[in-house]
Amino acid sequence: MELPLVLLASLLAGGIDSIVGGGGLILVPALFAVYPGAAPATLFGTNKSASVWGTSIATVQYSRRVQMRWPVLLPAAAAALLGGFVGAWHVTQVNPDFLRRLLPFILLGVLLYTLAKKDLGHTHAPRHPRGRETLLACAIGLCIGWYDGFFGPGTGSFFIFLFVRLLGYDFLNASASAKLLNVATNLSALALFAMKGHIWWKVGLTMAVANVIGSLIGTRLALKHGASFVRGVFIAVVGALILKTGYDAFLR
Repeated sequence: MELPLVLLASLLAGGIDSIVGGGGLILVPALFAVYPGAAPATLFGTNKSASVWGTSIATVQYSRRVQMRWPVLLPAAAAALLGGFVGAWHVTQVNPDFLRRLLPFILLGVLLYTLAKKDLGHTHAPRHPRGRETLLACAIGLCIGWYDGFFGPGTGSFFIFLFVRLLGYDFLNASASAKLLNVATNLSALALFAMKGHIWWKVGLTMAVANVIGSLIGTRLALKHGASFVRGVFIAVVGALILKTGYDAFLR
């Protein structure tokens, strides 16, 4: 009964993650519940070995229907890859507990700002010259990539919010762009976990099939319903993240 449960969780996680990120809200707790005796690093590594496939497929699907700004996004993805490695190294040197208590308030700020700015992310209108846009995207990739390697929850949502707020993307284009950067940060973490032997490859690759199916469904929904739909899912996922991270920080 263990494998069917994590396959279902991986399917749902792939769907949510392909739209706005946050699939870890579903899959990581499911892995901890089903395999309570496993080392946390092994469960995190196994999660990444599944989710990276769904995120990669979502990136390909978006790129076929959304005009990806490759000259901006490819350098940003490289910066995210570097940030992920540095963050993963830092977590071996510094305890990330200070972020655990800060994160719910950061996410609450993101949610309140999004709710207050009702037109935020409805129109795709990049606001900077190409050079400045690339520098800002690289800064976003480096900073959030570091955060993903160091701590992690809400990475996709942070990518989307910053692409909307700082670069002028709509929620659909921001989600598509975030997927590419998320692939890079996932690859950083996956490489580290693989080198340390913290992946159950058989379980992870089986979950990857379900994750890809969920990703295809979620991407299709996002492309069909557009930026307003993605904005609504973004608000719901950020709300769930606030509850989850607040519980972890102050009540557990």
